[in-house]
Order: sequence, then C-alpha cells, then structure tokens
Amino acid sequence: MKRVLKNKQALAGLILIFIVSLTAIFAQQLAPNDPYRQNIYNRYESPQGLGGEFILGTDNLGRCVLSRIIMGTRASLYVGLVAVSISFVTGVILGLIAGYVGGRIDEIIMRLMDLILAFPAILLAIFIVAVLGPSLFNAMLAIAIVRVPQLARVTRGQVLALKEEDFVLAAKALGAGHLRILFKHILINSFAPLLVIISLGMGLAIVTEAALSFLGLGTQPPDISWGRMLSTARAALRTAPHVATYTGIAIVLTTLGFNLLGDGLRDVFDPRLK
Repeated sequence: MKRVLKNKQALAGLILIFIVSLTAIFAQQLAPNDPYRQNIYNRYESPQGLGGEFILGTDNLGRCVLSRIIMGTRASLYVGLVAVSISFVTGVILGLIAGYVGGRIDEIIMRLMDLILAFPAILLAIFIVAVLGPSLFNAMLAIAIVRVPQLARVTRGQVLALKEEDFVLAAKALGAGHLRILFKHILINSFAPLLVIISLGMGLAIVTEAALSFLGLGTQPPDISWGRMLSTARAALRTAPHVATYTGIAIVLTTLGFNLLGDGLRDVFDPRLK
C-alpha cells in the first residue's frame, strides 16, 4: 500500500474513485433536487452556476441534470462491481483449472475463450442482451461474459509459470491437496496482474454499460444511468449541449480514475519497471 500511495498515477486514481464512491453512497443527500421530478416549463434550462436552482441545467423533461448525474453514479458503480466480480470468479476458476489440469480440459476451455475473443466485445455484449432481453441484470451478465477470457488467459499463464516452482513442488511433496496448492500457493502469487486487470476492467465495464444503456439495452426507465441520459440528450446536442457534456464528463472522470489506478498498480507490481 505504501508503494501504491507513492505512485502518482495510482494515488490520483484512488482519489477519483474515492470521490465517486462517496458520491454514490451519499447520492440522496448530495443531490440538490429530486432527480425524478419533472417540470416541462423548465426543460433545457441552461446551467445556472452555484447560486442557481439548477446548477448544471435541466434535461428534456425539466429534471435537474446535476441530481441525475449524482444518482447515476450508483448504477455505474453497481454494474462495474457486479460485472467485474462475476467475470473475476468465473475467469479465475477457468484459468486455474485449465492451467493446472492441462490436457483436453485445457484445450476445451481455451478454445471456448478464443471463441468469445473472436467477437468484438461491444457487439457480443449487444447480442447477448438482445437475446436475453434489455435489463440491467442482463447487461451486467453480458459485460461479465465478454471480460472472462482475459482473466482466464492471464490466470492460466500464471498457473503454468508457477506450478513447477520449487515452493509448489515442496507443497506437493508435503502432501498438500490440489485445492490448497491452487488457492493458497498459486492464486495468491498470481494476484498482482489480476488486480491490474480488475482495475482496468471496472472502467471498461462502466463504459460498456453506458453504451448498452445508450442503445436502450441496459438500465430501463425510470432508473437513472449515464448512458440513458446521453441517449435522451442526443436530440438536443445543438440547442442544449450541457446535458450530454456534463454526463460525458462524469463518465470520463470515473473511467479515468480506474484506468489511472490500473496503470499505477502495473507500475508498482511489475519488477521490470522498477
């Protein structure tokens, strides 16, 4: 942790993530207005600054843009955490099995991962949600599926590199079981590159969810998400660009925080960069 905090990129990423996380936790307290309250007479109000009622203006239904951006942090972080958690557990287990068992099982798992990687991630996610039906859960599931191959391949590579190391052979000689060797000796020593992938994966999950919601395949009304806000704002990009602009800034800053943290973790854990 000391090394992470000394890294400027990682520290900047942690600060951004901390701010976004606090915003999501205390969204109801921080929102200056009711994010669901509509007033057609206030539609597309320009940003009024800190002293005004609508600091960042209003959208097509007269709803406070700032309040909706604040509430939208919950959906974005929720999708990122759930999708990355599902992909992490699935990918790590598949990678451990493929690398440790080897043989035909390794071939089957890796060819399945290659099949998933053969499709562009966003197109595969759109296809999965289109088949299962548009909803937030299906969007999270689709995002998790497209992220599994990278985690599985990295985990498999780590297992192949570590399973012949002396400390693993010593554990086998002492009678340690396969599960103990996999989780206590191999997985723990493989965690550094996996942490980097998780951090970068959070940013990608947030962007992918925004893209799916923008297309109407993710978060459904009346729930608030940044992608839905961008979708409704595209009709007024010329007359009221503030709605899309500030929503896009929120997505960029959140994704930037996770990317900076991921790059910082890579610098900290990679001995070639020291």
